[in-house]
Amino acid sequence: MLKRRPLLRGRIETFVHDSRILKGNPLRDPSRRVVTVYLPPEYDREPRKRYPLFVDIVGYMGAGQAHTNWKAFEENVPLRLERLRRQGKIGPVIAVFPDCFNRIGGSQYINSPAVGNYADYLLKEILPEIDQRYRTMKDPRKRAVFGKSSGGYGAIVHGMKYAKHWGAVACHSGDMYFDFCYRMDIPQVLNTLAKHKRSVPAFLSDFYRKDKISSSDVAALMFIAMAAFYDPDPESPRGFELPVDLYTGELNDKRWARWLKHDPIHMIQSPAAQRQLKSLKGVFIDCGVKDQWHLHYGARIFRDRLKKLRIKHHYEEFDDNHSSIDYRMDVSLPWLYRRVIR
Repeated sequence: MLKRRPLLRGRIETFVHDSRILKGNPLRDPSRRVVTVYLPPEYDREPRKRYPLFVDIVGYMGAGQAHTNWKAFEENVPLRLERLRRQGKIGPVIAVFPDCFNRIGGSQYINSPAVGNYADYLLKEILPEIDQRYRTMKDPRKRAVFGKSSGGYGAIVHGMKYAKHWGAVACHSGDMYFDFCYRMDIPQVLNTLAKHKRSVPAFLSDFYRKDKISSSDVAALMFIAMAAFYDPDPESPRGFELPVDLYTGELNDKRWARWLKHDPIHMIQSPAAQRQLKSLKGVFIDCGVKDQWHLHYGARIFRDRLKKLRIKHHYEEFDDNHSSIDYRMDVSLPWLYRRVIR
């Protein structure tokens, strides 16, 4: 815990990116987004030097700027990068904090016709724009992507689907083993929707009007968001359907199977996903053993499948839950740096 906040020696700057990919997205979210970038202290002093690129993708209900904000008694990510460097655990990097927030609360960093093509936005627009604007090494093998929760999910899925864009990935408490982490929320979600005549549009309309949202509101919104990412349905009036009867609570096995196709513990069974993971210079996974969404069980399954497939990786469990675990970056960021710099 910080007693006093040190001064940042590098600098943070922002620019506005006008996205062609997000333009006209189904949720009518803005296509003009602020991109936040951290530059190390010597960036302006050494105009010929190039740097590896770290991409921080945040969890649900977050956006990139949250990781560069002021925090009481805590470090943001740029301050953490500089402390790790002073300690000799990491070298200078450029870090980018993209904004993938939307009207249903956040991104899984995959493409969805019900939400928008956020994987394409990140890979085909943001990465090239950063390479064009800043002195990165312009080598995908010198890039790392990391995140927690939904960001951790995005990082590990990018390792299985888009490895040619990355050198290494780090997944902190990422969404996996959907039968544990999402199904447990269904009764609470149904009770919340029942207050709105079991209507998703009515719930959303009320949600956007509220002055204060509750934890049960967020749980319902998150479940809706996951349905939009994992089971988009062009034939549905809202572009997706929930995988459960909103009155009886009975699970729709066909729709649930569509969710499971996006579950990392099932995705890794694909030979294509295995080849992509093997092509990376590093795969880092950790999770707290008291995780409120029981994500440590999914992490263990994923770890066991990595071991069985002889895919090199680094796995850790720690004695904590899902909340306020940014300190785990003290482990992952140096680990990522050692992989991408070699």
